[in-house]
Amino acid sequence: MITLTEKEILSNWEKLRGIITDTFEGERLEKLNTMYDYFEERMVLAPASGKEHFHYAMVGGYVAHVLHVVGFAVQLKDLWEKNGGKIDFTDEELIFAAMHHDLGKVGDLHNDYYVPQESDWHRKNKGEIYTHNGDLNYMTVTDRAVFLLGHFNIPMSELEYLGLRLTDGLYEQGNESYLKSYFPQNNLKSNIAYILHQADMMATHIEFDEWMKGNEKDKVKVKKSVEKIKKATETTSKFLKSDNDNAKDLFDELFGKKQ
Repeated sequence: MITLTEKEILSNWEKLRGIITDTFEGERLEKLNTMYDYFEERMVLAPASGKEHFHYAMVGGYVAHVLHVVGFAVQLKDLWEKNGGKIDFTDEELIFAAMHHDLGKVGDLHNDYYVPQESDWHRKNKGEIYTHNGDLNYMTVTDRAVFLLGHFNIPMSELEYLGLRLTDGLYEQGNESYLKSYFPQNNLKSNIAYILHQADMMATHIEFDEWMKGNEKDKVKVKKSVEKIKKATETTSKFLKSDNDNAKDLFDELFGKKQ
């Protein structure tokens, strides 16, 4: 299992707030800062998922994942543009949607979305580090994100809404009507949602690979420990055997060998 240090968690938070300051301005910047100030303590500590084999199910995982999606979205936008893809949105719109695609994982105005899994069985057998908070009203992560932005009166453009709404691609059942159209006039007219979905998938898979590498390192450590224990056991066994042989020789010397 991978973890972030306190220094890394705080550094990621500063990076996220820095992106907000550098990207937005005016009234929207003020409202964003109000929302991020409100959720600061919870958002800093929030995980990105609940199961260790998903992505970043750890303290600080949410912010780390958002930073990945923002960074990858900007890189992918440049790649699309260099290869002739239509870019009809601004960097501000792209970053806004990337930053808030998982905002619903912060929870509602009072409760966390994820709470620690207290069942040892679920932790050991299903890899559930966190579980969903049963005190929350049911909403999809995306719907809750839109609700929270609306609560803080943070406006968004139509392209920002579509990008945020469709970042999960067809993994979100409600997105099917947007992404599987049989009528040309209903096809998405902007590539922002495709780029964001690719960025999110890229981040998720790279974070999974990072977890796998951490698991391999843990396995190597365990293997080395087992080998050390085994070696120590064999050495002790030889020592005891040697001592037993010495004791037998002494017995034979004192009382004579059995005929």
